[in-house]
Amino acid sequence: MLKAAGLTMAGLLVLGAGAAGWAYWHLNGNIKSVDINNALGDDRPAKPVTSPSAGASASASPLPTGSLNILVLGSDSRSGKENKALGGGDSSGARSDTAMVVHIDAGRRKATVVSIPRDTLVTRPSCPLKSGGSTAVAYGSMFNSAYSVGGAVCAVKTVESITDVRMDHYVEIDFSGFARLVDALGGVTVTLDQDIDDDDSHLHIKAGTRRLDGTQALALARTRHGIGDGSDLGRIGLQQKLVKALLEQISSTDLFTDPARLYTVAEAVTSSLTTDTGLDSLSELVDLGRSLKGLSAADVRTVMMPVVPAPSDHNRVVAKEPAASELWKSLR
Repeated sequence: MLKAAGLTMAGLLVLGAGAAGWAYWHLNGNIKSVDINNALGDDRPAKPVTSPSAGASASASPLPTGSLNILVLGSDSRSGKENKALGGGDSSGARSDTAMVVHIDAGRRKATVVSIPRDTLVTRPSCPLKSGGSTAVAYGSMFNSAYSVGGAVCAVKTVESITDVRMDHYVEIDFSGFARLVDALGGVTVTLDQDIDDDDSHLHIKAGTRRLDGTQALALARTRHGIGDGSDLGRIGLQQKLVKALLEQISSTDLFTDPARLYTVAEAVTSSLTTDTGLDSLSELVDLGRSLKGLSAADVRTVMMPVVPAPSDHNRVVAKEPAASELWKSLR
């Protein structure tokens, strides 16, 4: 499922407006976090240098304008009745079915969203565990196994290992949160190039411009059968289409004149959100959102990490070199 990078970024703009008193306390308390910096220590790629925005008044808090890299995961969470009803499976475990590295350029006027196929074979590094100790290095392991064995910390470490790009932040949203966010926005409009008839995702829809509710949008994000070669690569194309559509929907929805809807959107986002400790409060999310205010859907480029079929298993892929390394280098 989709942990839509674009919608998460744009949605952050919503979180602070009108949130006062008990509402602020409630929304702030919804956010879950993981202390990734403490868990990983200093054995990581270099951290980009940020700078305050030019022309900020002495009394105003200067907004950062430096480049930023954020790992956004869509988790196939299996906990809770709502997630299970939406396709999360049994009552235990979770998978990172969607992974996107969101790179925001210096100046924060343009962004690149890079999707990493979950079936990519990688060398998964040794990751620290909450219980103590660490996982073993795993060669030729599926990318999404990192989250399964070591949660957010291992997912971040694996991405940094294969990209040599420092992840400044981590954002995760689950099945139910994504569906409720779309519903809170009044749905999302997408244009499909072909009919979709996928029993696995429970989506049966004709080609053309369609208005989707939350359950349908989630199904679209999970659909792969009947699209392209039926692999995760075809699904990524649909997810990226959905990211752009959600950004456009958020931009066109005047939430600030509708306090009830504003609160519903904020509740949907925060109640299903897990972040690193640098984004685990409304004030931090709002500051990030304010720094991205000039970023529109037209300024967001969506790409996929270049891959080729894995020699050992044509149902899996590996990074295509040197194209993949060149892409990651451009984001440093």
